[in-house]
Amino acid sequence: MDKCVIVDNGAYSMKVAHGDDSIRSLPNGMFRAKNDRKKDFTSGELLTSCKDFSSLFYQLPFQRGYLLNWDIQRKVWDYTFGKHVLNLDKLDKNEIGIVMTEPHFNFSSNKEVMNEIFFEDYNFSKIIRTNPSTLSSHKYLNENPKEHCCLVVDSGYSFTHIVPYNKGKKVVDGVCRIDIGGKFLTNYLKEVISFRQLQVMDETYVINQMKEDACYISNQFNEDMKVSSLRGVDNTILRHYVLPDFTKINRGFFKDPHVEKAAVDKSQQTVQLTSERFTIPEVLFHPSDISIEQMGIAESIVYSVSKCPKELQAHMLRNIVVTGGNFNFTGMKERLYNEVRKLTCDDMEIHITTPTDPVTYAASGGVELVTSGGNDVWVSNKEYQEFGSSICEERFGHI
Repeated sequence: MDKCVIVDNGAYSMKVAHGDDSIRSLPNGMFRAKNDRKKDFTSGELLTSCKDFSSLFYQLPFQRGYLLNWDIQRKVWDYTFGKHVLNLDKLDKNEIGIVMTEPHFNFSSNKEVMNEIFFEDYNFSKIIRTNPSTLSSHKYLNENPKEHCCLVVDSGYSFTHIVPYNKGKKVVDGVCRIDIGGKFLTNYLKEVISFRQLQVMDETYVINQMKEDACYISNQFNEDMKVSSLRGVDNTILRHYVLPDFTKINRGFFKDPHVEKAAVDKSQQTVQLTSERFTIPEVLFHPSDISIEQMGIAESIVYSVSKCPKELQAHMLRNIVVTGGNFNFTGMKERLYNEVRKLTCDDMEIHITTPTDPVTYAASGGVELVTSGGNDVWVSNKEYQEFGSSICEERFGHI
């Protein structure tokens, strides 16, 4: 592991590990603050140097789930591999391998560019290029050696993917994608708040934090809708969210409902949240509610399983592993279980595994892949120089 780097190159955040270091998560992009439009902040500088996150301008390398802005991505990789994060400059990259993730259904041109960058520009000695769900399945099957199948549900920034695996290989016919992820939910919350209360369309960073703090998955949607329409103390869902001003308050928070009105700081700007708390993430289960003609996450799971061979279907439902930032919503596992249970036969066993940290689970699977061997899937720099990108497609096509 000392001579290998793990990079889960997500559309919103990059999860990296090297040697004995723990997995670190960094924003994957460049940013500009409102008070200093001339300076670009890289991922690490954003967390340490930027003082005002209001109206933060994003420059992300990924658009609609795919890597399109290579200039921005190269700057982030340079920063990550440099002295500020992994400090690979002091090491000989000719002796270092890298495990790099890419999106499902990635463009051939993107794959070729990625091979060229890591072999010819960064001079890594060897590479594994794979999908995050493949690393997640590797970790899950290593932790459960008696099982040979699993169904990975990865709900990230741009998309939600459902990918079945049999003995470590994708069941290609069962791969599904829902065009809803964390970015969509944040933008939807921005639109709802801007229409009902306060113009926040430029406050992506702040509203994303609000979504993480305030939203949850309802397990009794109709009842919660009724409660959210009540007034006074009967409305147990109502919360007042204090927005950050980046002078005294650097992150938003819920106002204590038990504090008397006279004791409230009137200088604080608040947003009232009721049904928004659970109707925003509800879109993951019912995209048609906002005119997106796609299956919800539970229907997609059942559909994906139905595309697998019949002898594998029971095993898939018994080994569902969920990853990605959207599975940090409170109540997500319980709701997903209930929805899948309604759509399957009563004699089918359903078990859903939620990792302690769904965001870094794939990266930890990469660490296990490196430490457990995996020598048959590496492509060396020497092989690349001899055979070109064709050897990468041959070696990585099934993982």
